[in-house]
Amino acid sequence: MATSKITLTEYFADLPEDRKPAMKKLRQVIKKNLPKGFKEVMNYNMPSYVVPHSVYPNGYHCAPELPLPFLGMASQKNFIALYHMGIYADKKFMTWFQKEWPKHVKTKLDMGKSCIRFKKMEAIPYELIGELVARMSMEEWITVYEKNFKS
Repeated sequence: MATSKITLTEYFADLPEDRKPAMKKLRQVIKKNLPKGFKEVMNYNMPSYVVPHSVYPNGYHCAPELPLPFLGMASQKNFIALYHMGIYADKKFMTWFQKEWPKHVKTKLDMGKSCIRFKKMEAIPYELIGELVARMSMEEWITVYEKNFKS
């Protein structure tokens, strides 16, 4: 389900107690470093940062009624996940992140296409996440998105 029936406030209130501090800090880091124009919403049942329809009326190619996603975060069963579409869509961006990771964290990078998994809450590299979030403007994300996904 893409749209969410709960609010951001409800989402954070319902988190397991051991996840609340890390999730709240991750949200603060994202909001502090997020380039101008992105909007915080609940999307796909998680806090998400999107390009609003007012800026990009076509929306997401998979579901045009939804705004264009950029970033999301979720408390999963065994980890906290950060979903960054820029990493998935831009090889140079991914390479930068993979090279930076060991400078900030001793553990091996655990990630999928756009998902960075944090199994140890105390090992989340908030400074690196801040750099990651700030590194791609909304305009750059739209350009990368259209180059890769728009048919």
